[in-house]
Order: sequence, then C-alpha cells, then structure tokens
Amino acid sequence: MGQYHKKPSNWESFGDAFQGILYNCKTQRHFRFHVFTAALVLLIAVWLRLERWEWVVLLLTIGSVMAAEAFNTAVEIAVDLAEPDFNPQAGLAKDVAAGAVLITAIIAVAVGVVIFGPRLAGLLGLG
Repeated sequence: MGQYHKKPSNWESFGDAFQGILYNCKTQRHFRFHVFTAALVLLIAVWLRLERWEWVVLLLTIGSVMAAEAFNTAVEIAVDLAEPDFNPQAGLAKDVAAGAVLITAIIAVAVGVVIFGPRLAGLLGLG
C-alpha cells in the first residue's frame, strides 16, 4: 500500500496555499498583470468613492479573474507533468484553461465599464 502521510495542520495548509499565490506572483507574467490591474482598479474605486454593492461586485470580479489565472497555472503544470511530450489533447486542455481566464477577463472589463463608465464620463463632461 501507499506510504502514510501526516495530514497537514490548518496553518500548514494555509502556508501551502500562500506559497501557491507567491509562486504565481513570481513566475506568471499574466498573474502579475492581473495583480497590477486589480491594484489600479481598486485605487480608481477609492478615488470615485464607489458604493458598497459596487465594491462587492468589483472584489468578486477581481477574485474570479485571479482564481481563474491560478487554476490555469495549475492545469498547465499538471498537464506538463502528465504529458511532457507534445500531445494535441494536452495542448487543448491548456487552451481551454486559458480560455476560462479570457472569459473572466472579458467579463471583468464589462463590469468595469458598467461601474466606472458613467462616473468617468461625468467627470470628463461626456455624460
């Protein structure tokens, strides 16, 4: 049978998860882009004094994009481990995971337009 492994404590599991976030920040260019964009969006949200419900929508949207990017990285790592040689199906799995990130990013832009658009148009005298 398999080797016995000690179940990690909650703190160890949290530390492992944090290491996963750091891995993404250190190694994934697109993840860093999303972090930068999220910070910029949050600064604009503070400047525009968004309402509470708008903050909730923004935070959920940002979280979904970041999570999708992290899942994409996990899929890429797992696929590369399982199939180190070129395989069209492995490539397709990576493409589908990347597509999920693209979907969340497009929706995030749409959310930004809906929330920020009217305010920014008003500030520019266009609304």
